[in-house]
Amino acid sequence: MGRNIVETIVGALVLLVAGVFVFYAFAKSDRRSPDGYEVIARFDRIDGLKRGADVTVSGVKVGAVTSFELDRSTYQAIVRMMVSAGLDLPVDTHAKIVSESLLGGMVVILEPGSDRTMIKPGGEIDKTQGAIPLSELIAKFMFGGTGSK
Repeated sequence: MGRNIVETIVGALVLLVAGVFVFYAFAKSDRRSPDGYEVIARFDRIDGLKRGADVTVSGVKVGAVTSFELDRSTYQAIVRMMVSAGLDLPVDTHAKIVSESLLGGMVVILEPGSDRTMIKPGGEIDKTQGAIPLSELIAKFMFGGTGSK
């Protein structure tokens, strides 16, 4: 009888510690919705880009990808991003989708331009460069061609 009580107490302590770790993980994670405004960009390819992917300027995270969809008339991917409220992006900002690392996911890099007019909330980034598939880069390197005929 005494052994069952000890096992029950140890089991309860294990569950309590696990609960504390789960609470701590959610409290410290970056899962809250970012304060800011939404901008959209249209890309020809978004291979590997996922919801929640980082949006960076000069290597500093300034937002996240919130959603994407296909424009059925132009067949381009429309990417919606939430960027920090204090960040004003010029209308000539350039957006690129690049690989975070060889094994990592994709990120959106914003390169602000020099125009004095800023993108309004809900506005669109016109200058974009889509993702370049790794297989295409390897083929260009190996065969020295541009891939177009």
